[in-house]
Amino acid sequence: MGRGRDTGSDRPLEPDEARAQGNDPDAVRMSGDGPDGGTRAGEGAQRGVGDVGGEREGTDTNRTDPEGHHLTDPDAATNRATSDAGRDTAHGPAGDQQEGWNIPSKVLPAIGSRDLPEPIPVRKLLGASVVILATALGSGEFIIWPYITTQIGIAFLWLAAFGFFMQYVLNMEIERYTLATGETAVTGFTRYWKPWGIIFVLGAILPNAFPGWASGGATMINYMGLIGEGAIPIVASIVLVATALALTLSPVVYQALEKIQMVLVGIIMLFLVVGVFVATKLGAWASVVTQAPGSIPGLPGAIATLGAATFLGAIAFAGAGGASNLTQSNYIRDKGLGMGGRMPKIVSPITGEEVAAPSLGYTFPLNEENMRRWRTWWKVANREHFITFFVLGLLTLIMLSVLVWSTVGGGVGGVEADTTFIDKEAAVLGNQIGDWFRIFFLFAGMVVLFSTSIGIMDYVSRLSASELKVSFFPDSETITESRIYFALAWVIAIAGSLILVAGLEAPLVLLIIAASGGGVVMFFYSGMLIWMNTRALPDPIKLKGWRLVMMWITFLIFAGLSVYLVYYQLATNVFGGGG
Repeated sequence: MGRGRDTGSDRPLEPDEARAQGNDPDAVRMSGDGPDGGTRAGEGAQRGVGDVGGEREGTDTNRTDPEGHHLTDPDAATNRATSDAGRDTAHGPAGDQQEGWNIPSKVLPAIGSRDLPEPIPVRKLLGASVVILATALGSGEFIIWPYITTQIGIAFLWLAAFGFFMQYVLNMEIERYTLATGETAVTGFTRYWKPWGIIFVLGAILPNAFPGWASGGATMINYMGLIGEGAIPIVASIVLVATALALTLSPVVYQALEKIQMVLVGIIMLFLVVGVFVATKLGAWASVVTQAPGSIPGLPGAIATLGAATFLGAIAFAGAGGASNLTQSNYIRDKGLGMGGRMPKIVSPITGEEVAAPSLGYTFPLNEENMRRWRTWWKVANREHFITFFVLGLLTLIMLSVLVWSTVGGGVGGVEADTTFIDKEAAVLGNQIGDWFRIFFLFAGMVVLFSTSIGIMDYVSRLSASELKVSFFPDSETITESRIYFALAWVIAIAGSLILVAGLEAPLVLLIIAASGGGVVMFFYSGMLIWMNTRALPDPIKLKGWRLVMMWITFLIFAGLSVYLVYYQLATNVFGGGG
């Protein structure tokens, strides 16, 4: 189909070959079902598309070989300009309707059409969700849900399990759009209404303006006796700056981020294995199940005890929570899943080779071969996220909550609303097992919170950079997605350091601010995902069945919690009444 194509280029490629060539095992597939079916072929000839190893469209120029070395097309800008010129006619409205695609093109340029890349086995994709898992560990798992256990008991952990499952389904709908098009979910939302992009950028930035996780990690070092309390803001600031350096000097940012978080998650899992065997009680594990049925009538009282903000935050952060879930689009795109394998990656402006083009995606023809690839991609993506995010994440939350129940106790009330309960838990563990375990516990807590701090700096910068580039600087070769990412990461590090040095370092208070705001953001984008994935995508791959039912349940729950939160805050803080 491509002009000048090598006679052997139609042969199937092994997964490793595909990844080595930018996850692009097939040449550009021209679609003739639009208003100008020959335009795409002409575009391919203008780009000089040859065999599989030849030059490709600008979106494929920012790729790496198996060893992580960057592969660059010196004609990237020219190719991309030609590509964008062809987008408007390659797959126009008539073709979209005929194929079943209904992706708007009034706000952003029309989407192109290419074949899906060949799927990769799930064993090679494990890790695509490790970054969002690491972000989740330090919020709901280590801080909020163990704290809730000290306040209302272990009986309500079923709410955490339900929250995790809601987020699993929610995250897979975020992945669905990116697997099919290569665009992030936020870019998809922007296609319907341009302000959506800015709303979700603000939803990422504002709740995380206070670096509560970096402060919490430094607090763990203080509990270990290694620094004084006055040094907490300084140590947290050093961590923020070091994180910005690590993220912005890596040739391909996602590869460095994944490796860092793999190591940190490994340390956390080692601690949990040791902690379960030496510090938890069998009765506490049994109580997770036996006390759950009786907790339902006590739900109103539990909400009153915790407060609306903490309760909403607990549901929202049983998992990653807030706008961080939206960045799963970016992570699977940079990991090379589905159509994401054809998109540019974020690289360091200093050590990497940049692609100036915005991350506008593609549809794919609904033929037998592409549908086979789609079904395989959907299967392996679900399996990877279920194992990495749902199973490991929920197991971690339950183990940490059982650990605090076995030591500090549950349903006791009176535990201070900050991380001093972690220090108390560590002291009990030290008395029961030995001081070595107290230090081990606090060290693991430091790793958990610092891993979350890294994940948050990355996801806020990544989500914001992608949206700002697509919406405001699509034609600029100077303002690239990578450079916006670089700038935002350093703004977060410097601004966060100034906030900490100014004395705002109370971890749990900052976490609850972020969590409750995140729940409101989730209300908005869960509804947008229902709208987009039932209308923009063709029938064979769109949202339907039990997942659609679950998405409506998720949307209604977050709608109710968000409305209650606003009412509660107005009633208590504006009018002075009770919630």
